[in-house]
Amino acid sequence: MLTTLRIKNLALVSDLTLELQPGYNVITGETGAGKSIILGALNLVLGERADRTLIRSGEESCSVEAVFDTKKLRVPLKIFLEENGLELCEDHQLVLKRTFTAAGTNRQFINGSPTALATLAALGEWLVDMHGPHDHQSLLHAGKQLLILDAFGDLEKTREEFGELVRRRTVLEAEKSGLVVDEKTYAQQLDLLRFQVQEISTARLQAGEDEAVEAEFNRASNAAKLLQLSQAALDVLSESDSSLLTQSGAVGRVLAELQRVDDAGAKNLVELHAQAAETLRELQSAVSHYADKVDVDPARLAELEERLNLLHTLKRKYGADIAEVIAFGDDAKQKLSSLESRDAELSRLNAALEKLDGEILAAGKKLSAARKKVIPQLAKAVSKQLEDLGFKQSKFDVAISPAAQPSASGLDEIEFQFAPNPGEPAKPLRAIASSGEMARVMLALKTVLAAEDEIPVLVFDEVDANVGGETANVVGEKMQQIAAKRQVFCITHLPQVAAAADAHYVVSKQVKGGRTISEITLLDKKSRVTELARMLGGQTDAARKHAEALLK
Repeated sequence: MLTTLRIKNLALVSDLTLELQPGYNVITGETGAGKSIILGALNLVLGERADRTLIRSGEESCSVEAVFDTKKLRVPLKIFLEENGLELCEDHQLVLKRTFTAAGTNRQFINGSPTALATLAALGEWLVDMHGPHDHQSLLHAGKQLLILDAFGDLEKTREEFGELVRRRTVLEAEKSGLVVDEKTYAQQLDLLRFQVQEISTARLQAGEDEAVEAEFNRASNAAKLLQLSQAALDVLSESDSSLLTQSGAVGRVLAELQRVDDAGAKNLVELHAQAAETLRELQSAVSHYADKVDVDPARLAELEERLNLLHTLKRKYGADIAEVIAFGDDAKQKLSSLESRDAELSRLNAALEKLDGEILAAGKKLSAARKKVIPQLAKAVSKQLEDLGFKQSKFDVAISPAAQPSASGLDEIEFQFAPNPGEPAKPLRAIASSGEMARVMLALKTVLAAEDEIPVLVFDEVDANVGGETANVVGEKMQQIAAKRQVFCITHLPQVAAAADAHYVVSKQVKGGRTISEITLLDKKSRVTELARMLGGQTDAARKHAEALLK
């Protein structure tokens, strides 16, 4: 659900923070007070195109921030955030923010992470469904209508089984297309793969050997210098007349004489000298062994250089390291094997595709038959809701026809259709011109599908267009029914619709500091009576009593 909406410098709003309620929320106010600003703000934060003229006069930028509680969200939100490199939600709080400037700069954020506008819009489709004359309406998309029909008929599992068959066929087709080439291309692929396999297999590679060969090559190429330096160290340690070990012996003789004179005081000095002399002898031995291992061998150096050049060539052509080159070779072997046995492989794939086509056709017919059985039930349920909403002789139907080509959704295309008046042919839902008719059809569908639809927040604007009397009471009842499953926002001019709400907000215009601003207030029970009385025509005793009766 939407818990918080903050609007800054948008149209007549200076700085407004709304703490929103679960269930059914209604927004009322005088014409021109700014009720549409709420919808505009939601549209912006959900990725709609920004209109710079909406920035409050005298300001350089505006921003909208929305916070959603995602505990009950039934979509793979975590996967979506991870795949788009976005921060995950903390305490199930999803934070969306949109800012734009008079200069045309747009910035949008999800959980504090900057993101593309398309990503924000894609996420918005999961969160809020707008129903108004200028808003995106997910129920008008053919793909969404098909999902709704399947959800109503509990056909998701059947559709998923069909989709899995189609996905398997796509994989087999991709394998087949890799084999079905003209003879010239076939010969070229064979030659290339054979060369690649031969080049990699002849090298007899071992994972990680490039590092070992490079280290040995560096030692071999510097062998003369290493031998020279180690010999110089040996000279200093032991082989010159003034070597450290010779001088250490002289120091030892002096300290021995010192100990004979002062045994107690000089004993530790003699011990320290003995330790130092032993360390020098160990160092001399280690340097000597190191020098013995240094091999000035031009033939070995040439061999290492040749191997290193080969490894570098293979990595440049086939992978960043030897492990990737080996993997490339293994993959090339498999491709070569498939190409060399092309005829047998094609025969196998064709047989598998023929078998799968039969399974797809059978599964598709089963799904189509189930949908055709469900369609009258959905049409009847929606038509009943529309009758309650004032369309006494209207007709809602679902047209189903074969799709141009099978998709993961089945063999069918469907179209929601509506005829508001008797004697008129049903037209596609997307072709309805009247926003009032559209809103009420949406309301009827939402009432029927409230339990199946996964979008948690629904916004209705102009749902009360051309509605009055008893139908207005029914509209309020429908809102309550939907709000039992979803969070609902409704902008209305009808007191009957407003009285049914769990939370009632009123939008008003105020003049402060010589500037007009729009404010929105959550009403308590007494204030609701006053606002409903205004909507009924004035603050007379009769109007207030009528308002109190509506609330009861």
